[in-house]
This record gives sequence, structure tokens and C-alpha cells, in this order.
Amino acid sequence: QVQVEESGGGSVQAGGSLRLSCAASRDRASPYCMGWFRQAPGDQREGIASIRVDNEVIYAESVKGRFTISRVNRNNTLYLVMNDLKPEDTAMYYCAADYWSRTCFLQESAFKYWGQGTQVTVSS
Repeated sequence: QVQVEESGGGSVQAGGSLRLSCAASRDRASPYCMGWFRQAPGDQREGIASIRVDNEVIYAESVKGRFTISRVNRNNTLYLVMNDLKPEDTAMYYCAADYWSRTCFLQESAFKYWGQGTQVTVSS
């Protein structure tokens, strides 16, 4: 079994920053792919950033230059530093992990294990 849990969400004013954390189970080796997705009410789930075990990263165009993804393989921890937050960033943010994908593309099918989500709300 693999458990994934996010933390660090909250409410912030536009232009502010937040750091999200994700802890994956340490019962298995470090996931090959880890990523962050988000979903606002009425919208489809959107992949925003992924990071491979060797630290190769992919960002969605909507967050490039503002968000930074990183990981610490020793303890299977994933981070997302979000700067210059905008109201349109308001969403439930989900951490995802996978042991078999080799592409780490920003699509739900690339990830098998998911956290429960942490809410991020950005006010104007």
C-alpha cells in the first residue's frame, strides 16, 4: 500500500505565497514520478507540475515563473512553492505519485496514487 497526503493549503491575498508539502509512504522506493494537480469547482482537473526521480521537471504554462516543484527522495517528500498567487489559482490541490510511468507528463493517467487534496484560496 502507498499513502499520499498533502498539507500547507490555506487562504492568502493576491500576490502572496504558499508552500505545499506532500508526504508519500516510505514502505516502497521513491516514486519515479511525482506531481501536483488542481481542480476548481466546475473545471476539469489540471496538471500543473511534475518532477521525475532525477529532478527533471515539467510545468504547465499557467504557472511557469511563479511555481517551483521540488522533491527529497530520501523521505519521499514533494514540495510546491507558489509565488505571486492570483485569484484564478484558487482550487483544491492534489499530490500524485507513480512508480511505473517514465514520461511524468501532466495527465492523470500517468499517476496511480493520489492524496485527498488541500484547499488553496486566493482573495483579490
